[in-house]
Amino acid sequence: MFAKRLLAGVGFVLLGAVASGTVAHAQIQPQTPEPTQISPADAPVVTPSVDADVVYELNSAQGDAHTQQRMRWQVSSLRQRLDPQNSDVFMITSWTDHTLTVVDTARKRASVMPVPGPQQITPPGQPAAAGTYARLGNSVVAGEQCTLWRTTDADGHPTDACYTPDGLLLQVAQQEQVTVRALSVNRTSQPDSVFAIPSGLKREAPAHP
Repeated sequence: MFAKRLLAGVGFVLLGAVASGTVAHAQIQPQTPEPTQISPADAPVVTPSVDADVVYELNSAQGDAHTQQRMRWQVSSLRQRLDPQNSDVFMITSWTDHTLTVVDTARKRASVMPVPGPQQITPPGQPAAAGTYARLGNSVVAGEQCTLWRTTDADGHPTDACYTPDGLLLQVAQQEQVTVRALSVNRTSQPDSVFAIPSGLKREAPAHP
């Protein structure tokens, strides 16, 4: 089951991201450096300013589950698609329409609901408009340079997130345990067809509105 873990104040999030296992090779150091406080104008870019195709490894804090999830993003339409590994279900988030559509291709059904959490996102390429951030340092994830930031999740728990300069989220950790980590990053144009809802699906009410 995919828990909707949202980072409070983070404009661009992985809706439905699983928090599944501790990653032994985490890039968070055993003793995280003291955070450096910043002004709001120096906050990280948290909404990607480029089209992207990213594969994530998702790990639980208990270490008893792990999976992968593919994320595709189209900056011109502010749409995100998530494809969980080995699943007939995918999710399309439209920040223009403020909707989350869950498509079950095996059952030929789709449900549409309001986007969970904040209804607005920071414009692509702009510093985060909400939340608090403190700079921890730099890291390399999936061959990409990123900056580690301390922020909080939707429940107020301290969370360390690593963002590239163009706003791609590469890693998330809590209590020095990595829960989300990018495995591959491709900045490639994403066509409209990636985000199209298949025709002929039966519309149904969301199971958990």
